[in-house]
Amino acid sequence: MKTIGVVGAGVMGAGIAQTAAHQGEFRVKLCDIEDRFLERGLQTIRKGLGRLVEKEVLSPAGLEGVMARISTSTDLAVLKDADLIIEAVSENFEIKKEILQNLEKVVNEDAVLASNTSTFPITQLAGCTTIPDRVVGMHWFNPAPVMQLVEVIRGLKTSDSTVEKVRDLAQTMGKSPIEVGDSAGFVVNRVQVPMVNEAVYLLSEGVASAEAIDEALKLGAAHPMGPLALADLIGLDVCLHIMETLHQDLGDDKYRPCPLLRRYVQAGKLGRKSKQGFFSY
Repeated sequence: MKTIGVVGAGVMGAGIAQTAAHQGEFRVKLCDIEDRFLERGLQTIRKGLGRLVEKEVLSPAGLEGVMARISTSTDLAVLKDADLIIEAVSENFEIKKEILQNLEKVVNEDAVLASNTSTFPITQLAGCTTIPDRVVGMHWFNPAPVMQLVEVIRGLKTSDSTVEKVRDLAQTMGKSPIEVGDSAGFVVNRVQVPMVNEAVYLLSEGVASAEAIDEALKLGAAHPMGPLALADLIGLDVCLHIMETLHQDLGDDKYRPCPLLRRYVQAGKLGRKSKQGFFSY
């Protein structure tokens, strides 16, 4: 593989593009629906690389070399020669479905389509295309340039060669791919987000303050970050969506979203991205 496409220039898409261009030294084509989103994505990438320059992990010339490997466009047709395209748009099934169907029309016959979905079944997404054997889940974690894990999710019709290509690619980019089953939330989110949800229940019941809950998990369970601060980092709206999906798909009330989590989202308190969640930023 020489050329990687990334659709979506938000936090995750920009992070994936940075990793592909830097660690993998791939040519990266970053796409989004408007130039302003692409510009913001490039700024995010440059800022991330700048931190590496400050730490003397990357030279200024190396930074410019990475940036030179990244091109942008609002037209998916530029991805016609990409070997792998990673969809990293917002967690909305209809949007992801439309993008995969549009990508199918322009990519070459050997290209792999990977979705960075954190909740939707890959079999369902792949079923929206006529090439389900070349559709796979590639779930990254935030921040993508730093987090080691990539969950690789095989749909019912995903081919062995598709899974192998994605695993090899992840390793080339310095990541540790782990193949997991096509079940709601996969592995990490099925364990991690219900823990966040339980912490919100503790807060809503007055068992402890937000600060105390997070400190308890850091000191008592050796978590590097407390669950409520983690929720603010992930985005409370994303946490709510994951809990709703787990509750719906698995049918167990242990996945019922805490009402307080829902109220925070309704109030626009989404965490770091809104400067206000369980903590202020």
